[in-house]
Amino acid sequence: MKNTKLLLGLAVIALGFTSCKDEKAEQAEKTVDTYVMYVDSLGNVAAKDAKENWQGIEATYQIRNGEAQAALTNMKDNAKMQERLDAANAKYEALKAKVESENTAEQKVTAVANPKQQLRNALFGEGKIGDDMNFDWVNAANIHRVYQQFVHAVEDNKDKYSREDWDEVKLMYEALDSRKNTVEKEGLSSEDNRKIAGLKLKFAPMYTLNRMGAKSGEMKRAKE
Repeated sequence: MKNTKLLLGLAVIALGFTSCKDEKAEQAEKTVDTYVMYVDSLGNVAAKDAKENWQGIEATYQIRNGEAQAALTNMKDNAKMQERLDAANAKYEALKAKVESENTAEQKVTAVANPKQQLRNALFGEGKIGDDMNFDWVNAANIHRVYQQFVHAVEDNKDKYSREDWDEVKLMYEALDSRKNTVEKEGLSSEDNRKIAGLKLKFAPMYTLNRMGAKSGEMKRAKE
């Protein structure tokens, strides 16, 4: 009798354990399904809406992708689910590449139509600085390279700049200097600070002399 009760008790425990595992597997499958459906739904989003809301889409994707990856660990036989997950990942990456490609194309069109944007691209890199004048991407790790590119770009093009170009250069330079004040508080190395100081010393007279020359040239042409 005691043995019978013991066997029944073990059977109940085994059933409960199996049921728990089945529930976890079922929940894991639902999580993967939800992720796959989310990626599929992005294909129905209008291209314009996708570009305008890409940051939110990317954030949601990272969360759901992480959940789906974690869910696979709760599935004993997850080969098929892994295939579905990989296919959804590939579909998302294709969409991401398309959106980024369209954004780059738009930036190039904007640059052609907007001489100021062309100038900013030359000073900082393609699309780094737009109308929002956002320098948050400049940090202690890259600010020396940013100054270096800026000063070298000015040096290479100084004979081509108009007075208006020099005014834009000065505006960008002052904005970069303002960002430097913030970055210094975040831990700018003394070595980078020293190198930046050298670049600033190089830029100052180059700006003053060439802007004066551009202004004189414009006045001369106006009199002719």
